[in-house]
Amino acid sequence: MPGHEIPEAVVVVTESFDGVSVPQWGRLIAEAVELRPRCLIVDLRDSPLVDAAAIEVLLKAHRDMISGGGRLVLRAPSPRVRRILRLARLEQVFEVDDDLPARPAPAVPSVAN
Repeated sequence: MPGHEIPEAVVVVTESFDGVSVPQWGRLIAEAVELRPRCLIVDLRDSPLVDAAAIEVLLKAHRDMISGGGRLVLRAPSPRVRRILRLARLEQVFEVDDDLPARPAPAVPSVAN
């Protein structure tokens, strides 16, 4: 089995991670797990909500990362998402990183004269 060639993969959830959005984000997270990075970061700073189905996706990704010798980190979950994780008794299961690296500036198209 090959080692981890990718040090880090990041999935940035840009909306509520619930309801109809769960299959889409679940596929993206599963694809990131398949890359076998040493660390998979799921950035939740822009996700105001997670539901039970989203938590199930995160738990599966966490188990898959651990079994492959990697780790899953939740980046900057909102206070509401943290509360949901706490109520689900998962605050000690997931590694949480509150350090927010600067986001790259959007690309500005050049204008030819």
